[in-house]
Amino acid sequence: MPAKTEAKEAPAAEKEKPASAAAAAPAAAPGGLKAWLPALVVAIVAPAASWGVAQFVLLPTLQKKLLQGTPGAAIVSGDASKNATKGGPAQPPTYGFDNVVVNLAGTMGTRYLKVGFVVTGSDPAMHSVFEENKVKLTDVTLNVLSSLTMADLEEPGSKNVLREKLVGAYNQALGRKVADQVYFTDFVVQ
Repeated sequence: MPAKTEAKEAPAAEKEKPASAAAAAPAAAPGGLKAWLPALVVAIVAPAASWGVAQFVLLPTLQKKLLQGTPGAAIVSGDASKNATKGGPAQPPTYGFDNVVVNLAGTMGTRYLKVGFVVTGSDPAMHSVFEENKVKLTDVTLNVLSSLTMADLEEPGSKNVLREKLVGAYNQALGRKVADQVYFTDFVVQ
């Protein structure tokens, strides 16, 4: 009979093992959601906080700074009458050239430059002077732009050189200093 008792005791020991293993399993398992909570918070809160700071702190600050010290800031902000009534900077006289397309020199007509730009000046009559001489100034613009090569446009600072060329050509064609600066609104090389 002693052999039968040993056999009966063995299954009882086996029954106790699963119960103790089940009790030990939750203690040995990592924290589950609690372990991932910091990572989830960072993944969700950090981008939202970055967007909020950029949208409500950085962008308004940059816009204020740009509008305070930039001549022609009324062009950037949209409506000149709003800036004038708010005491914003006075808008300098301007004249715009839109969708000017020329073939680049040395490309045998395979490459072209498409630009749009605004010319500003200090002369209050600048817009009317440019309007009166529109044909002459359009020809000057086409001559300056079509003399450019791909190598000219690939140089660092090529847009600044082009600005100076255009301002100089306009003032020379008009016989007096009317244009001060050129601001590109569109610049595509194809």
